[in-house]
Amino acid sequence: MERHGGRVSGIVGPWNEDWRTARPLAPYHKGDGHVTDDTLMTHALIRVYGTVRGHLDAYAVADHLVPDLISTPRWIPELEAEALPLQRIFLAEKWMVTRLHYGHVDPREAGSGNIVNCGAAMYMAPVGLVNAAHPEAAYAEAVDLAGAHQSSYGREAAGVFAAAVAAACVPGATPATVVKAALALAKDGTRAAIKAVCEVAARHREADSALRGLREAVAPFDTVGPNYRAPSLGARRPSRLHSIEELPVALGMLLIGGGDFRRTVLGSVNYGRDCDSIATMSGALVGALGGEAAVPADWAERVAEASRLDLHAPARVLTEVAYEVFDADLARRRTHEAAFGRLTAER
Repeated sequence: MERHGGRVSGIVGPWNEDWRTARPLAPYHKGDGHVTDDTLMTHALIRVYGTVRGHLDAYAVADHLVPDLISTPRWIPELEAEALPLQRIFLAEKWMVTRLHYGHVDPREAGSGNIVNCGAAMYMAPVGLVNAAHPEAAYAEAVDLAGAHQSSYGREAAGVFAAAVAAACVPGATPATVVKAALALAKDGTRAAIKAVCEVAARHREADSALRGLREAVAPFDTVGPNYRAPSLGARRPSRLHSIEELPVALGMLLIGGGDFRRTVLGSVNYGRDCDSIATMSGALVGALGGEAAVPADWAERVAEASRLDLHAPARVLTEVAYEVFDADLARRRTHEAAFGRLTAER
């Protein structure tokens, strides 16, 4: 609010005019429609789906995602330069590269020991779309895939977010049915956090009035603590009692926004803290509910232009893969049904 003279109401300028030197460890040109690591990782995962043309697991991360991050320079909007995605992603994602590429760790266990945060959850929307209308399948695939990246409630959040996106694809889905599906699959502290936050969200129709209540609801489950840039001593450690902050708040904002993209995303942005990831998740859920028509065209055009990205190309690839995966799943299901029918024919 201090930086922008009040709540953010649309695309804003960069945080610092001297952004290359203002924060030397994170010299990112945030603002003006520049996408962050959430989108870069999402597009990387879509490229993996485009290569594999099937369901993904932890081994796909080692065999395809990690090489994509370290071998091919791409346009990085926040750096305004071509660079390896590795040079933009956060330490939690660099850990994945270190463990898998240099440490040769079993991909299914590589996430153990990493900081527990939203790193895996933030780019799991494609898993939900490949498993559209099947939350249970999305959850299982995301939990398997995310094992190469995260453990504990970070891995759990990846599964629940993918499931929520899949649930949003069900015909007739609403924000309330999406939350219900998430609660049906979520475990331990993640489920408790979603329940607590969404109970608060259900009492509000505007994000401004809900901000304090949402933070108070998620605080008992959040290990980072009140000062986001100075995490507590227990921050981001494995626990069955805790949850990442971003997913429960994103689901709460989905309820408050009532399926409206602008209200949902702006509420998420104005929450603060890790607001790019919160908005990524809540925006993906609204997009899954309403499709491209739900996304403001002026925002999409501005982001595509500023970030120099084709936002439609990844969507086309993912759509093709989703159809192919569904056809393959259906064929496998019919084969199983036939085999089971023969197995039980005499009973």
